[in-house]
Amino acid sequence: MAALRRLREAPRHLLVCEKSNFGNHKSRHRHLVQTHYYNYRVSFLIPECGILSEELKNLVMNTGPYYFVKNLPLHELITPEFISTFIKKGSCCALTYNTNIDEDNTVALLPNGKLILSLDKDTYEETGLQGHPSQFSGRKIMKFIVSIDLMELSLNLDSKKYERVSWSFKEKKPLTFDFLLAWHNTGSEESTMMSYFSKYQIQEHQPKVALSTLRDLQCPVLQSSELEGTPEVSCRALELFDWLGAVFSNVDLNNEPNNFISTYCCPEPSTVVAKAYLCTITGFILPEKICLLLEHLCHYFDEPKLAPWVTLSVQGFADSPVSWGKNEHGFRKGGEHLYNFVIFNNQDYWLQMAVGANDHCPP
Repeated sequence: MAALRRLREAPRHLLVCEKSNFGNHKSRHRHLVQTHYYNYRVSFLIPECGILSEELKNLVMNTGPYYFVKNLPLHELITPEFISTFIKKGSCCALTYNTNIDEDNTVALLPNGKLILSLDKDTYEETGLQGHPSQFSGRKIMKFIVSIDLMELSLNLDSKKYERVSWSFKEKKPLTFDFLLAWHNTGSEESTMMSYFSKYQIQEHQPKVALSTLRDLQCPVLQSSELEGTPEVSCRALELFDWLGAVFSNVDLNNEPNNFISTYCCPEPSTVVAKAYLCTITGFILPEKICLLLEHLCHYFDEPKLAPWVTLSVQGFADSPVSWGKNEHGFRKGGEHLYNFVIFNNQDYWLQMAVGANDHCPP
């Protein structure tokens, strides 16, 4: 009965909201974007806008590429050649594809050179590597986390530690996965990853971009200084967060009596805008690309605009081993980890960060 009650319980969700100004030297906006590594969807909404500027459109269309490599042996990610070519010469991210974080073995390569393995109990014991139990295992430990610093290993390739890791991945317990990879390089060799993994099945992909104009959209009224809103004057940050989810999901916000799918409507006070531009990018998107988008949206109000604010929302991969930085991430009933910027015309911003049941509090 206790197990049934736990299944019926709604999972814990955590939403953290804060406000600051992009001109504040203590602003954390860059750090929060740069340490949220595994992003699969980026959306921005611009009220009172019918068409994107060429500069912003070019930025949107150049958020790729990323790569899909099939049946890639894990030991390929720890070779001296890979480390020197990709990790030391840019920002490289890798994530196992089509693996469930709570059930399967999952691997992530962080841009700082940390290789994170989330392994089931049998695989963990077979590798012979040192790790620790997952923080979300419960009473019966079924998952273990192994962290390997590839930058540290590369300093001494003759060390016993490197030999042990290499022996584990090549001989003791060879592991093979389908991987998504993306690389923000500091040079100009765009095709290096395709040629480097040419002996494997590798495909280059560009993120999918969906552009749409929303007409007569009812929008919440916001005041940058009031996260909690003011009755009959402005809406709360939480109300905006819910409203954005409805807009991104294309939910009908009319709350008509004969609508049996959704009774949700825009929070009050609200205003109707004639046009709003919605852009959604889906793929494997590096933090560096999102930083560029955020920076451009920060300058959106350099020239006078009718819009009082714009938003930038980013969703992470539900089955990535980490959310922010090295914070362990699990799925349980949702696997969500996401953040949203509300950018105001006075350079103030709201930052909203949300995680699910198996996650640490956002940083």
